[in-house]
Amino acid sequence: MVSAMANAADNLFKALADPTRRALFERLIRDGGQTVHALTEGAGVSQPMVSKHLSALKRARLVRNRRKGREMHYQARPEALAPLVDWIGHYGAFWHDRFDRLEDLLKRMD
Repeated sequence: MVSAMANAADNLFKALADPTRRALFERLIRDGGQTVHALTEGAGVSQPMVSKHLSALKRARLVRNRRKGREMHYQARPEALAPLVDWIGHYGAFWHDRFDRLEDLLKRMD
C-alpha cells in the first residue's frame, strides 16, 4: 500500500522531472510571481508549452495562479516541497544509521 506521503512525493517528482518545469518553478521562487507572458520570455519554449508546464506544476500544487485582468499570474509555493523534504529526511536517517553501523563494524574488525 502506498502511503499518502509517498504519493505526494511521487506527484512532486513527476512534476519536477522535466527540466523546463524545474526552471519555471525555480524562476518563480527566485524572481517572485510572474505572468505567463513574462515566464515565456527566456523559457525557450512557446507560450502554449509554458502554460502546459504551469498546469502540471499547479496539479502538483507547486504553483498557484490568479487572474488579473486578461493575464494569469503565477506564484511558487515552496512549502509544497515538504513531502520531498520529508522523503529525503527519511532516507537520510536510514543511510546515516547504515553508515554508523558500518563504522562500528570496521572498528571491531581492527
